[in-house]
Amino acid sequence: MYPFRTQGMDLSVRLDAGPPGRYTPSAATLGRIAWEPSIMSEQPSTTTIQFDDFAKVQLRVAKVLEAYDHPKADKLIVLKIDLGTEQRQICAGLRGHYRAEQLVGRSIVVVANLAPRMMRGVESNGMLLAASTPDHSRVILLAPDADVPAGSAVT
Repeated sequence: MYPFRTQGMDLSVRLDAGPPGRYTPSAATLGRIAWEPSIMSEQPSTTTIQFDDFAKVQLRVAKVLEAYDHPKADKLIVLKIDLGTEQRQICAGLRGHYRAEQLVGRSIVVVANLAPRMMRGVESNGMLLAASTPDHSRVILLAPDADVPAGSAVT
């Protein structure tokens, strides 16, 4: 399930090695984690971008105000989001992983400066970020682990 496996690691180790909310593993713990590349993508990424290109991407925290199934697409959910200074509509391929009503009220991370795009007749003004398993059987939304205002920059 994860791109690493533990080798005889005691998972009940203390997690208070640093300030509250932060875990700093010991060298002994790190030594027992073995990378498991076989479950990662077969093709390594060969395309790189310059830092200046990445710096152009504006990642922001958004609050989902409304969500409904896209009427013309089996995999899309249409979300109305609050970016702090404005509200937008985005489409996301989350059907089958989330129900629309599960998304309302959640904080998510979005690419705020992506050019608008028509998706099956509905305009999408941004893109949310999510992680997926290598076989795409699970999709998990990326979200801040603490409450932050809508529109907050993700750096």
